[in-house]
Amino acid sequence: MAQAKPSGECRPRGRPQLRSDEETRRIVFDAARHAFAVDGYAATSTEELARRAGISTKTLYRLFPGKAALFEAMCADRLEQLLSAVDLQGSDEVDIETGLRAALLACADLALDPEVVALQRMVLQESAAFPELAANFYNNGIFRTVRTLAGWLRVQVKRKRIAIDDAEEVAGMLIGMVASAPQRAAIYGGMPLPSRKQIERRVQTCAALFLDGCRAA
Repeated sequence: MAQAKPSGECRPRGRPQLRSDEETRRIVFDAARHAFAVDGYAATSTEELARRAGISTKTLYRLFPGKAALFEAMCADRLEQLLSAVDLQGSDEVDIETGLRAALLACADLALDPEVVALQRMVLQESAAFPELAANFYNNGIFRTVRTLAGWLRVQVKRKRIAIDDAEEVAGMLIGMVASAPQRAAIYGGMPLPSRKQIERRVQTCAALFLDGCRAA
């Protein structure tokens, strides 16, 4: 009589299920974010990135022409995810101060996101040798955030809630008020990023300064 095979041996055989290119890109982005943050851009090779992602260098080059293209795509992808969650659409039922606080808080959440700050730190460290990194980070992150807030400000101007001439210039000033000092403290001073409560308090102060000023009567 034939002896029955143990159940552990009765496994279906065949080729493993292939990942889509989109799934593979996500894995590469995760591996690259960690590698760049820990080892830096210059010290991270494409071979190391492929190894961390569990793919061949041939597959990596098929998806991304080179390390610079990978870095640009990685930044754009992460910032796109964060920006897609930013809703700055004003409502006629919300007063201007409440709306401005909500808009500034959304921008602060993006600017002070730990991953974004880590990327900015790395870009600053590598910018002398790789100036294209700084340009890509600015265009995909900083400028897009300013442009998003500027669009919200233009809506408020159209509704005659505020009077400003250059919405993009004002948006840059507001984001600078909210985020620049905490960013510099974290990047250059090694200070922890502000807590949610601290960010909310900073946003409240910035909104009041913008709308009411601080000149004594």
